[in-house]
Amino acid sequence: MLLAGDVGGTKTILAVYSREAGPYTPVAKTEVHSAGYGSLTAIAREFLTQVKVSVDRACFAVAGPVVDGRSKITNLPWVIDESTVAKELQLESVHLMNDVEAIAFAVPGLRADDLRTINVGAPVPRGAIAVIAPGTGLGEAFLTWEGSRYIAHASEGGHASYAPTDQTQLGLLAFMLKHFDHVSYEQVCSGIGIPHIYEYLRSSGHAKETPAVAAAMAAASDPSPTIIKFGLDPAHPSALCAAALDILTSILGDEAGNLALKVLATGGVYLAGGIATHALPALESQRFMQAFTNKGRFAQLMGRMPIHVIVIRAALAGAAGFGLENFTPGSEHG
Repeated sequence: MLLAGDVGGTKTILAVYSREAGPYTPVAKTEVHSAGYGSLTAIAREFLTQVKVSVDRACFAVAGPVVDGRSKITNLPWVIDESTVAKELQLESVHLMNDVEAIAFAVPGLRADDLRTINVGAPVPRGAIAVIAPGTGLGEAFLTWEGSRYIAHASEGGHASYAPTDQTQLGLLAFMLKHFDHVSYEQVCSGIGIPHIYEYLRSSGHAKETPAVAAAMAAASDPSPTIIKFGLDPAHPSALCAAALDILTSILGDEAGNLALKVLATGGVYLAGGIATHALPALESQRFMQAFTNKGRFAQLMGRMPIHVIVIRAALAGAAGFGLENFTPGSEHG
């Protein structure tokens, strides 16, 4: 039996899987707020005690870089180490992988119902595939064809320097530089980035903040879902939220295109993460595709790349699939 997890800055999802049932049919599952616990071990121990299922190995997709079996979670004060977790949970083997790498691992096995297509394009068989995931932070990964199958590769491209593409975004960068020494794409294109865009527009007088939005944001622990909600809600329109969502869509389209160019993603581009699914109507607008294809002489090439939004928690399926496929009992890290 395998314990698999999707460990994010906001939520942690754990589930138990068997080889017979596969990575899409968990025996037991739980979802908790990550910040409510002091460690991954505490969540796992509580979960395993509740479900009373015995596991001998684990694979966790974590929101941070993994180096030599160890990861500092980017938006949590957690350090996770494979050997330490294995010892504390009395498991034979534990493996950590970057969460977007796990999503990438799951991509070849995704089902039609797991996707919403933004651009059909013309996929090239065995062409490289790009994965970009705006959630609490901004994750990036890619896949390359290696002989007989796709191999997933981790990346921390979301922390690359942000490059504005119009006058409004130039103003956003100037605003951000007043508060940060380095402005990355994650800081303007993720759950932690949306409030920055909103505050820039509000403070610059782009539009007035409505009382309803102000009250909802004051009551929310995370303002990003509120901004997205009012930005998409025709019944309670907010010009400020709509403008923030428009800029987010443009930045995400541009950075997805940057990643696609860098890995030559002729096999397709896959978007994942909570921001992508919650803001799906905005991504289906022309604004996203305009930004994605705005690459000068390569505009036509960009237009031929298929683009899909993954509408399931693919990191969990990827971690489960990797663990079931690659682990052998008795190995230290699988």
